[in-house]
Amino acid sequence: MASVHELEMKSIDGQSVPLREYAGKVLVLVNVASKCGLTPQYADLELFYRDMKAKGVEVLGFPANNFGAQEPGTDAEIKAFCSTKYEVSFPMFSKISVKGADQHPLYSYLTKTTGSDVQWNFQKFLVGKDGKVIQSFAPTTTVEDAGFKAAVAAALAA
Repeated sequence: MASVHELEMKSIDGQSVPLREYAGKVLVLVNVASKCGLTPQYADLELFYRDMKAKGVEVLGFPANNFGAQEPGTDAEIKAFCSTKYEVSFPMFSKISVKGADQHPLYSYLTKTTGSDVQWNFQKFLVGKDGKVIQSFAPTTTVEDAGFKAAVAAALAA
């Protein structure tokens, strides 16, 4: 695979979403969970998305239950939690596995390209306008981090 744009994902509502729809945009792909100590990052992710969407940045959320069973819910339960608790408006996708034997091909591509396994919930992968992975950011690195913001700005300028 040459870019994330080659994949098709299922939205949290069950609709097929070709990632090529995001061609020309900078993407922040993040594996999320509702019952994690890092779950409050949803608030910052949403503010970041609202601020950056018009500038050409999309945040894509991928619920995963790979760490401590911290995302046990169904897609419908996850969607309800995100919308009521954090007013999430960025695109959310159907729950997938981000590591292990059943790792989704998207995360297989992200981890192989960066050489960085998914460490925990809320790891962020920055993807350029061309669909190629630029960098991985640790779960504890927030979208407010200066290094993260600089990397996004560089990706937008490229």
